[in-house]
Amino acid sequence: MASPIDDSLPARVSSDCPEQTRDILYHVWGRDWGSVGLKKFFDDRDKATCQDPKTGETPLHAAIRSCGPANGEDDGEEDGSVEEALEILHELFLSGAIWNDVDNNNETPGCVAWRLGRKSLYNQCVDAGVRAELLFALMDSYEQLSSDNEYEEMAEDEVEVEAEADQKEATEAEQDDDEEAPQLKFVPPSAGEKTVTSDQYLESSLTYDPEKLVDSDRNGVMMAWETDIMKRSVEALIPDAQPGKRILNIGFGMGIIDGMFAELKPSRHHIIEAHPSVLEHLAKPESRFGPSWEKSGPEVGAFEVLPGKWQDVVPKLLQAGEVYDAIYFDTFGEDYSQLRTFFSEWVPGLLEQDGRFSFFNGLGADRRICYDVYTKVVEMHCADAGLDVEWEESDVDMSNLGEEGKGEWEGVRRRYWTLDKYRLPTCTFMG
Repeated sequence: MASPIDDSLPARVSSDCPEQTRDILYHVWGRDWGSVGLKKFFDDRDKATCQDPKTGETPLHAAIRSCGPANGEDDGEEDGSVEEALEILHELFLSGAIWNDVDNNNETPGCVAWRLGRKSLYNQCVDAGVRAELLFALMDSYEQLSSDNEYEEMAEDEVEVEAEADQKEATEAEQDDDEEAPQLKFVPPSAGEKTVTSDQYLESSLTYDPEKLVDSDRNGVMMAWETDIMKRSVEALIPDAQPGKRILNIGFGMGIIDGMFAELKPSRHHIIEAHPSVLEHLAKPESRFGPSWEKSGPEVGAFEVLPGKWQDVVPKLLQAGEVYDAIYFDTFGEDYSQLRTFFSEWVPGLLEQDGRFSFFNGLGADRRICYDVYTKVVEMHCADAGLDVEWEESDVDMSNLGEEGKGEWEGVRRRYWTLDKYRLPTCTFMG
C-alpha cells in the first residue's frame, strides 16, 4: 500500500529549490495577494510554470495544496481560502501555467484538488485543460506543427504534455543567461514513458491469449476485462437487440464486440482491421469471422473483413454508397485527432440519419482529470460535426485492475485504465 502523501509546505519545497522559485511557491502557498505579493510574479510565463527541481511542485500545485483537505462534502469555501486560491489559479492560467504538469507523486494540480476534495478548484483545472486542448486543436488545424508528424503520432494523454514541454524548453533556452530566472530541472515520473505510434503498432508482432492481446512491447491492445464495456456499447448502439441492422466496426482486436454484433443477426456486418497478425488470425479456417462467416451473409459482401487502415478503407466505403445503422470505433496507437477526423469527416456520410455512433472511450483514462477534460472536448467537437453525445456512466470493477503489473495487468507493460467509472458515448445526428 502506498504511503500517505505529505502535503505540508516543508515537504513540497525542497532545499534544492532555486531562490526565486522558492519565493514564488512560498507566496502562492500563503496566498499573499497584493502589490508587494503575488502579483509581481505573474508578469511572464516562466514564473507561472516554475517547478521545484526535486518535488515538481508548481505554483498551481501550491495554491491548491495550501487550502488543505475539504471537510466531508463541504468544499470549505466559507473560510475564504478557496476563493483566494481560485483567484490565484485564474491569474496563473492567464500567465501560462500548465494545467497538466505533474509533480513527483505523478499528480497534476487537478489530481491534488480531487484528492483533497476541493471540487471548485478541480473544476477550474478541468476548464483550463479544455481551453488548452481546444486551442491546441485549433492551432493544429491551421498549420503543420512538426515536419515528422510527431504530434499526430503521440498517444492521446501525452499530446498536450509534449506541446507544453516544447514551449517551456524554448522559453528556458532564451533565459540561460538570466541567473535569477526560475529553472525547470524536475523530470516527471512519466518522462521516460514510451509511446506507441500507429505505424510502430502495425509493424509489431501480436500475442493472443484468452485474457488479452498484447504487442511485442507488451502493450495491452485489447483485454478481456473490457467485455462488459463492449456489452453496454452494443446495447447503446442497437437498442432492444434489433436484428437486421447494418454494422461497421473499426478495429477487430480480440473480436469481443464483433461477436456480440454477430449474435444480433445483422443484415450487413463490415469489419475494418489493419494489423497483419490480426488478419492472419481471422483468416484461419477455425476463425469465427473467417471465410465461412463471410460466405454466410445474406448476399455477397454483406459480411466482410476489410483489410487495411481505416483512413484508406473508409473513403472506398463512402464511394460505394455504404450506409450503416451502427458504427463503432476502437483503434490502437492513434491519438484523439484521428478519432475526431473520423467522426467529423466520415461519420456524417456513413451513418444512417437515425443511426448511432460510439467508440471505446479510453481518452485520458489513466488520469481522472484528463478523462473529464476529454469528455468536454469531445462534446464540443461533436457539436461542431452536427452530433449530439449522450454519456452513460457505469461502474468498472477495479478489484483486479488497481495495481500495476498485477491482476489483469500481469504481463502488460502499462496500466492504461485507472478509473472506477466508464463513460460510454452514444452519438446521434442533431435534430
